[in-house]
Amino acid sequence: MKLGLRLEMSGAQPRVPMDLVLEAERVGFDSVWSSESWGSDAVAPAAWVLAQTARIKAGTSIMQIPARTPAMAAMTALTLDALSGGRFVLGIGPSGPQVVEGWHGVAYGKPIQRTREYVEVIRKIVDRAGALTHSGEFYQIPYTGPGASGLGKPLKSIIHANRALKIYIAAITPAGIRNAAEIADGMFPVFMSPERFDVFESHLEAGFAKTGSKRSLTNFDICPFVPISLHDDVEQARLPIKQHLAFYIGGMGAREKNFYNDYAKRLGYDTAAAQIQDAFLSGRRKEAVAAVPDELVDEVALAGPAPRIRRRLEAWKSASARRHVDTILLGTNVTSDALQVIATAVHSP
Repeated sequence: MKLGLRLEMSGAQPRVPMDLVLEAERVGFDSVWSSESWGSDAVAPAAWVLAQTARIKAGTSIMQIPARTPAMAAMTALTLDALSGGRFVLGIGPSGPQVVEGWHGVAYGKPIQRTREYVEVIRKIVDRAGALTHSGEFYQIPYTGPGASGLGKPLKSIIHANRALKIYIAAITPAGIRNAAEIADGMFPVFMSPERFDVFESHLEAGFAKTGSKRSLTNFDICPFVPISLHDDVEQARLPIKQHLAFYIGGMGAREKNFYNDYAKRLGYDTAAAQIQDAFLSGRRKEAVAAVPDELVDEVALAGPAPRIRRRLEAWKSASARRHVDTILLGTNVTSDALQVIATAVHSP
């Protein structure tokens, strides 16, 4: 099982904790990941990390699909990969309707189809088998629609790409998981129980089946976000994770369309998911946090003193041995001490 560090970039002033990044590189972490919502972007922190490290990979978890054309995403990925000596991983995702329409100002539309076309265009650019053309529902290259000059022509990437560049997709809905399994090299579950692979399994298998024998768990990376909070008091350790989960389950989406709320229900927390959402959307944030079950925190996160975290890591190691997990991406409340505990527990015989 590999280890990844997720950067928390949601504050009012973006800051990359390079001391933590360098410590992660020193203790054997495989990767560092940056994200974006409606503040700092994911690309600048990844470039910042790659410029100041030597071995560790950096990826985006995620670059929002509606924010960039697929050609721009490909240009960014190929440039960072080339400048870093092959240490960049491209992670993309469709985001949600509130962000897509409320921040980027474009129609949410059909996220699965948009994602399929997006990946197809990027793959064509990477492959350089010929000049880029694409005729789809969302992207037409060269563009010939309303307002076109008629001067557009197919082009081939100047950069000779690293064909090994991986594309990961954020996915938690059944359709999203099936799509990722078919077209991507891996996926990011926003949180995950290592004992509940059944939530993903049938959808992954359905997606793999569409590729013939090209894709399976042996070459598809599952990289869940795993909140961590190291503290001698278990209740205190759980608190920042409950705040994190309450925000996603309760507030990251409208009442009628919240993918994270639906996902919590598929994990078996129907009543709690409804209570969290009701409290959060009514402005009762503390009540929403209190409604997050201890059991959910303990399933999807690593919380408590070091011995407790080490015991819980055994479930993640077991999931990794079955290829249910490739890399755990640690975030939420990461400290240097937590990095040491995790690295020692994972890398020691």
